[in-house]
Amino acid sequence: MTPVILLAAEKQSAEVTDWAARIGWVVGLALFVALVYWLMREGWKWRGTLQGDLPELPTAPESPGKARLAVLSMSGRYHGSTTAGQWLDRIVARGLGTRSRAELTLTDAGVDVVRPGATDFFVPAAALRGARLDKGIAGKVLTEGGLLVLTWEHGGKLIDSGFRSDHAAEHNEWVDTLNEMINKRETEGAR
Repeated sequence: MTPVILLAAEKQSAEVTDWAARIGWVVGLALFVALVYWLMREGWKWRGTLQGDLPELPTAPESPGKARLAVLSMSGRYHGSTTAGQWLDRIVARGLGTRSRAELTLTDAGVDVVRPGATDFFVPAAALRGARLDKGIAGKVLTEGGLLVLTWEHGGKLIDSGFRSDHAAEHNEWVDTLNEMINKRETEGAR
């Protein structure tokens, strides 16, 4: 036989899997992911503690008045709240940091935000400071004008809350109606 054939015949396959090393890597990766998750959770709790001076959120009055829009409510998603003008400074206290489905109803008394699985809240008409279309709020960026942002005051702090309707065409009507309501209140108060 030639030496090349002998070398080929003597070669053996290497062991395919080193199970001990593989299990070690999987366990190490799982521990790393658990550590990162725990650190994120602690950061979220710490942020809530820092914002603990935020008072309890108002609840809807028993008789909120008549609906201000032709479509009685807007269903969609609540994407969170931030300090007004600082779209990355998320507010997590009092459940405002929890993203959820939401149904908004605008009445003479204010905006009622019903969130299944999360804390409902009410924005009194007197607390509303403005409404606009925007493209992003803390962790959620959409196309230009894809987000309805309500600016309101609570506990001496201005807050921006972001909503996205299931039917984005409703946003413009909400912005117009809310700003008209705010301007009317301000002009009546100036007299």
